[in-house]
Amino acid sequence: GHGFRTELISMLLDLKPRFLRFPGGCFVEGSWLRNAFRWRDSIGPWEERPGHYGDVWNYWTDDGLGYYEFLQLSEDLGAAPVWVFNNGISHHDEVDTTAIAPFVKDILDSLEFARGSAESTWGSVRAAMGHPEPFPVKYVAIGNEDCGKENYRGNYLKFYNAIREAYPDIQMISNCDGSSGPLDHPADLYDFHVYTGSRALFSMKNTFDNTSRSGPKAFVSEYAVTGNDAGRGSLLASLAEAAFLTGLEKNSDVVHMASYAPLFINDNDRTWNPDAIVFNSWQQYGTPSYWMQKFFRESSGATIHPITISSSYSGSLAASVITWHDDENSFLRVKVVNFGPDAVSLTFSATGLQGSINALGSTATVLTSGSVMDENSFANPNKVVPVTIELRNASEEMEVTLPPHSLSAFDLALAQSRLVAEM
Repeated sequence: GHGFRTELISMLLDLKPRFLRFPGGCFVEGSWLRNAFRWRDSIGPWEERPGHYGDVWNYWTDDGLGYYEFLQLSEDLGAAPVWVFNNGISHHDEVDTTAIAPFVKDILDSLEFARGSAESTWGSVRAAMGHPEPFPVKYVAIGNEDCGKENYRGNYLKFYNAIREAYPDIQMISNCDGSSGPLDHPADLYDFHVYTGSRALFSMKNTFDNTSRSGPKAFVSEYAVTGNDAGRGSLLASLAEAAFLTGLEKNSDVVHMASYAPLFINDNDRTWNPDAIVFNSWQQYGTPSYWMQKFFRESSGATIHPITISSSYSGSLAASVITWHDDENSFLRVKVVNFGPDAVSLTFSATGLQGSINALGSTATVLTSGSVMDENSFANPNKVVPVTIELRNASEEMEVTLPPHSLSAFDLALAQSRLVAEM
């Protein structure tokens, strides 16, 4: 019922998403409040929805993909819905906290639409649309990138208190960054956004190393390399992003969720570059950043292990180690980003194994290309994609070579174990 193209949904499913943040970021705010996303106008029969002008990205939307469809999409993906709502603030105007009550009531109604019983006022509307069972909305973001706005904290507290009283299990996400210091208001999570060049993002792999281990967790809901390094989706961008993600993995005790942004771009309206998935009316392809995310799709629920890298090239390397499980087997996955222009030879050594590594079933997967600025396209959608080979020399100690400008993942078949890895 959400109307998504099957091939685009298949690409999403291949990433094994654990949550879906919707309906967007700046799209939620609007350049002006009169053009902000309104959930009430995006439900009901499609032909009766008024639509609205998305004045941040300069296009008209009929809101056929509305609040209800996003909830359906989350359900179909098996992903937790993260509802980002307007808190009375746009890019250019704000509602004073003294007048925010109608906005708070509107959001409480949206939560009743999603979570209320089929007999409730708004739950009955959902039921009439064909979904009598509630949707499990347990995360809401109060605004988008609004922390510095005059009325944000006042408005935030009005929403926070009302939602906490009505739905005490809902996790609330603040727009204010808590990675380097405590927040001055209550929150369950805080939003962290970063768009920057490739070298800057590579260097941010240690961003959360010194973050307080108490207090709200981080939700890195928007990250990407942008600018000249990114092009329309380059290998270079994906490598810096992968290095950043290895840092998030190693700090998963304080980083609760992470998502690349933007997810989709219509090739006929490239207002923002780059994006993960590019499509037109009949084609689609993943950028290198899309394929990079496949290296991390087993990370949710995995066990992270310590790793030490000893190499003269360590300044251009980033790595993480996890154990993960499929339906039948357990694997030690060692991911290494080589951000430099030289091939790097390493000796991999794993200690603390409670079982042996089995070469049968072990693989190596590499994302690289002839040029660091190579991109995919409709004409050549597989120019930069991962290549997997059998790892016949897989063992507790083995030699590996990292190609220049590459992301490598070594999946070593093993029994469950307690691990320390060294390179």
